[in-house]
Parts: sequence; C-alpha cells; structure tokens
Amino acid sequence: MIINTYTKFAPTVFVAKCPEPHEKGEVITLTSKYGKETEVEIHNLVKQQDDCYFYSFVRCDGMDSQARAKARAERYQGYADNATKRSQAYYAAAHEGHEFLSLGEPIKVGHHSEKRHRALIERNYARMAKSVAEAEKAESYDSRIAYWEKMADKIDLSMPESLEYFQFELDKAKAKHQDLKAHPEKRDHGMSLAYAKKAVNDLQKKVKLAELLWA
Repeated sequence: MIINTYTKFAPTVFVAKCPEPHEKGEVITLTSKYGKETEVEIHNLVKQQDDCYFYSFVRCDGMDSQARAKARAERYQGYADNATKRSQAYYAAAHEGHEFLSLGEPIKVGHHSEKRHRALIERNYARMAKSVAEAEKAESYDSRIAYWEKMADKIDLSMPESLEYFQFELDKAKAKHQDLKAHPEKRDHGMSLAYAKKAVNDLQKKVKLAELLWA
C-alpha cells in the first residue's frame, strides 16, 4: 500500500513526501503520523531524494485559519457596507420637507396642517435615529473587520499567498533601506541602516523559498 506522508521542509512549512511522482493539480491523500487522512492538491515538486518526491500542497477543504479569517473579514465588510448604505439612506430621508422645516414655522395648533406638520417631524426624527443606529452598527462591524484582517495577515510560507505577500514586503523593505541610505537624518539610531539591510536579506530568503514552493 502506497502511503503519502507529511515531512517538515522549513519552519512552518510541511510538504508531502511521496514514494511516487505526481502532477501539479493532482489530488492525493496524506496520512499523518497519527493515521489521520487529509486530501490535498499537489502544487510544486520542491525536491527529490532517496527515491521519494517532495511536493508543496494546499488542503482541498480550503478552510485553514487564514482562509477562515479572510472569509470572515470579507463577510463583516459586507455587513458594514450595507449598514453604511442604510444609514446614508435614512439620513437622506430624514431631510424630507427640509426647505419647509428650515423656515422654522411653528406648528399651527388646530390648523388643517397641524397633523401633517407633526407627522413630518416625527418621521424625520425616526429616520435620523435609524441613521445613527446603522452608523453605530457599521462602526461595530469595522472593529471586527480590523481584528480578522489582522488575523488574515498572519501569512506564512505554508500558504500560496506567501509569494505575493513576501514580494510586496520585500519591495517595501528595499525602498526603506534605500531611503535610509540616501537620508541619514532619518535613521533613528546607529544600527538603523544595518537593521534595514537585514530585513531585506531575510525577506529575500523568504521570497526565494516561496518561489520554490508556490511559483
């Protein structure tokens, strides 16, 4: 019986160790040391050693912690957007009869316009209250969005998104390093330039590994 297993390839990164070759996009089953089986999709061949093939992979269920965090952040963003739209709609509706009300005309008690005047004020008051409530709801969603976006940003090399993410971070680090080289007055301390260069070197290593795993 052929058994495909996990093996550690780098910090935070496990790859599939297979006794037979596979094609990119092929779905196979990996067996953990505890006997648990998981379906994964083959990505890249990262090395071949001792008659075994080692592949990067993604889980077929697609619901790792990063994916769940991203999905939840997107869902809350939708909630916040809808709440904001409702708030804006209520706010606009609350200006019904604005030109008339801005005149500051008092309610004419006993006049045929009294009922209509009071109803207009009450409608606008209720709409404004709803506008505020929806705005507060949108703010509460925003705080949750920020939390889940923070979780989603915890990308590591075990994820295909890491290639794009670390390349982006590398570009930022290079720009910062060049800026500190050109403008010594921006350096906070004597090691600022050295630390900036180290950040570039570390990210270059991560990008190189990410390319091997996911390019």
